[in-house]
Amino acid sequence: MVFNKSERIFQGINNVVFLLVSLTMIAPLINLLAISLSSPLFVNSKRVLFWPKGFNVDVYETIFGLQSLWRAMGVSVWITVVGTALTLFLGSSLSYALSRRNMKGRTFVLQAVVITFIFTSPLIPTYLLVSALGLKNTLWALIVPSALSAFYVLIIKTFFEGISAEIFESAKMDGCTELKIYYRIVLPLSKPVMATIALFHAVFQWNSYFGALMYITARDLLPLQIILRNMVIEDQAQKVLNNVSTEALQNATPEMMKAGVILFATLPILIVYPFLQRYFVKGAMLGSVKE
Repeated sequence: MVFNKSERIFQGINNVVFLLVSLTMIAPLINLLAISLSSPLFVNSKRVLFWPKGFNVDVYETIFGLQSLWRAMGVSVWITVVGTALTLFLGSSLSYALSRRNMKGRTFVLQAVVITFIFTSPLIPTYLLVSALGLKNTLWALIVPSALSAFYVLIIKTFFEGISAEIFESAKMDGCTELKIYYRIVLPLSKPVMATIALFHAVFQWNSYFGALMYITARDLLPLQIILRNMVIEDQAQKVLNNVSTEALQNATPEMMKAGVILFATLPILIVYPFLQRYFVKGAMLGSVKE
């Protein structure tokens, strides 16, 4: 495609604008990294912006030596992996059933799904249900309530309905049952939408902390986001520093600890995203082009 002069100027302005917008999103992370790697003297005097001053890594030595953080990291990884896998299984299986025109009661089930999309369950009934099921103080309390989302179901269902009907007819002529069509044909063709839903739910599950506040009281079961919340909101970073060596206490401040723990909690999602990016870009464009 060849652009004329005015189109090239417009495209250049767009590129500059989007670059500046991107920098505003990256800048807070760079600032946190600079603070966590700086000397307490410069941090306390508010002289650190985007480049470390008085470079030191004592904050990360302290963070990596905290067993409570690693335990919380393990809890967050477990609920994210298991929760995302369960969401993909439940969402895709229900979506496949709703995408089949010959499913009995399809309209009623679809209407019920849409109702839950519009009217969410209140907090108190949800809490009472989780308690009645005996899920309090278990990691399942952080997974099961959000395992099936009407939003995800509608997106996956729309994708399944876009698969050519000839594929299903050919599979049935070869003797495939609905179950075989689902996991041998439909799922392999649905990598873009599945990766998109996986990324959406994994980020949601990783960042969520309200469920842990409601249902978890055992300290061994607290996810990483609760530890981070306590440090940032309830200002428990100083308590953490008081429990480490005197040398670390001299070379770190609560603000530096907060910055380091925020980066520590953000890093896993940043590592996972590049592996899903190719499918995520395709899945994000679902429904944008109509033939």
